[in-house]
Amino acid sequence: MTYVIVGLGNPGEAYKNTRHNTGRSFVEHFGNLLSFDDWQKNKKANALVAKGECEGEKTVLVLPDTFMNRSGGAVAVFVKNKKAAEKLVVVYDDMDLPLGSMRIAFGRNSGGHRGIESIVRTLKTKDFVRIRVGVSPTTPSGKLKKPKGEKAVVDFLMKPFRKPEQSMVKRTEGRVLDALQTIVREGGQTAMNQFN
Repeated sequence: MTYVIVGLGNPGEAYKNTRHNTGRSFVEHFGNLLSFDDWQKNKKANALVAKGECEGEKTVLVLPDTFMNRSGGAVAVFVKNKKAAEKLVVVYDDMDLPLGSMRIAFGRNSGGHRGIESIVRTLKTKDFVRIRVGVSPTTPSGKLKKPKGEKAVVDFLMKPFRKPEQSMVKRTEGRVLDALQTIVREGGQTAMNQFN
């Protein structure tokens, strides 16, 4: 059975390098790093797809070209049942985690993330691995500084990372790419023990 790694984000140049596209850009870089095939448009999935091998396992990378809240439709083309969902890994931005951090989770609820909600609803299971990537700044004492209210949240997520934040994002990306390889090689539980 093939591993399916999905990077969530919004399609189009306007969203490139924004906080909300963290998952999409990390998975894109992962494909480049491991010399996957060139990205191809898959019309049925309405997604960019790259195929290759990770740790000797057949792996498909998927970047949905739908907006975040419709991500499930793209994923369902590659993940046909609950058994297949066990080899699904979704990488996405998470405002409940501080910038520079990441957490691997399995079988949890969506935490209000519209992309994850869409995938859970479409696949009718929440039993898949997620890599949550922190995008929220913190106060000097380490408290999260999350925007309040829907408009403020959207504005925040649609902005690119500030210059001083970019080196933290790069470091996190390195850990996420290592974690993806560990998940494929040794499974989600081992990766959680190692990276969380």
